[in-house]
Amino acid sequence: MSDTPFGFGLPPEEPENGDEGKKKDPAGGGQGSGGQGGNPFGANPFGFGVPGMGGQGGADNPFAAMFGNLNPQDLGAAFQQLGQMLSYEGGPVNWDMAKQIARQVVAQGTADGTKDASVGPAEKAAVEEAVRLADLWLDQVTSLPSGASTAVAWSRAEWVEATLPAWKQLVDPVAERVGAAMGDVLPEEMQAMAGPLIGMMRSMGGAMFGQQIGQAVGVLAGEVVGSTDVGLPLGPAGKAALLPLNIEAFGKDLGVPADEVRLYLALREAAHQRLFAHVPWLRSHLFGAVEGYARGIKVDTSKLEEAVGQLDPTHPEQLQEALQQGMFQPEDTPEQKAALARLETALALVEGWVDAVVHEAAKSRLTSADALRETLRRRRATGGPAEQTFATLIGLELRPRRLRDAARLWASLTDARGVDGRDGLWEHPDMLPTATDLDDPDGFVHREHMDFSELDRMLGEAAKGDSDGSRDGDDEK
Repeated sequence: MSDTPFGFGLPPEEPENGDEGKKKDPAGGGQGSGGQGGNPFGANPFGFGVPGMGGQGGADNPFAAMFGNLNPQDLGAAFQQLGQMLSYEGGPVNWDMAKQIARQVVAQGTADGTKDASVGPAEKAAVEEAVRLADLWLDQVTSLPSGASTAVAWSRAEWVEATLPAWKQLVDPVAERVGAAMGDVLPEEMQAMAGPLIGMMRSMGGAMFGQQIGQAVGVLAGEVVGSTDVGLPLGPAGKAALLPLNIEAFGKDLGVPADEVRLYLALREAAHQRLFAHVPWLRSHLFGAVEGYARGIKVDTSKLEEAVGQLDPTHPEQLQEALQQGMFQPEDTPEQKAALARLETALALVEGWVDAVVHEAAKSRLTSADALRETLRRRRATGGPAEQTFATLIGLELRPRRLRDAARLWASLTDARGVDGRDGLWEHPDMLPTATDLDDPDGFVHREHMDFSELDRMLGEAAKGDSDGSRDGDDEK
């Protein structure tokens, strides 16, 4: 991860065969947000790290730094990037920049030196077979039918392309609040006069978010093993997706046969797909909970005002630091606490159900089922550096804090009510356990629940009757 939050580091040039993860020799100069070479603006305020930018003259003579060792092609590239940043007029996040940077981060490879690579026919066939077998096993432990119309094997770059729309839906609400706050810090009588400045600030804000999100998505692409790792449906509906390269890295030191690791992860992916495909309200419920939480986040305008008041146009990293350090604070209100509890409970219930169902399907078939289950639980509980970045960006961690409690509750429901009784709770959001129920699973398991399906049927018939009556009345007229 970058040491400079919200930096504008120019990532290494992405090669033509980006999916292969190979990159050109970066020896030409500094790259990434940490590049410290001299530049025409002094102490590398925009973090471009343009190759060939020497240190002669430095801050004492910016023009010497500009023209001393910098050829016209590099200078043009630097100012072209700056121009693109300041001319951006889209939404609160520059997603074109985010995509570009994510792809370039993927092309660099992971910290262990693993490079991205196109998925070969053998790997595709192995993923398809694993998902097919996983669905057969899941048929015996859940009443929800298969939710995957296709099984796909993705490279890291393909994961980036497929999941950016979901990240957009998650991050835009918070970024919109920051963008509005950046304009509101100026007195009202000055806002009309400062239109160009506000526009520049919002363009910079969009670029800041785009750079940091792109960096985080690129890093996360080197960690995930499927499309549902964070408990949300990040990929297209109906596609069970696995990343063979990351699965290989995940199982490298586990001492478990590779085919068992792949099959266990296919079970988790296929179980998530069943849930999101056959519980129609679940996706909007989860994303709505994130958006509801985002609406309760306040921007510390005093810090933003201070940053803007002291903003030196040649040192925009001051604004970057302000955006990173303590800018987002959740409102301490009952509504915000309820939104957070709703989101955390929903994530825990999804992950707990998947955990319980997959364990039931795998425990008698895979010798390493228990070890893999515990490994995945710990992995979800601790997260990684990319998830930490998203926690900073949207103000919360997308991790199920009560996964184990939820898994125990679903397992108890299976014992008490059977598979159909357990899965029937997904018919309506009001039938699901609450955070309080996770504290008292036995009380929930043995409690009588309203049958919402009968209520829905009665309401549907009443609505149909009203519609028929309206048409009859129209005919009589």
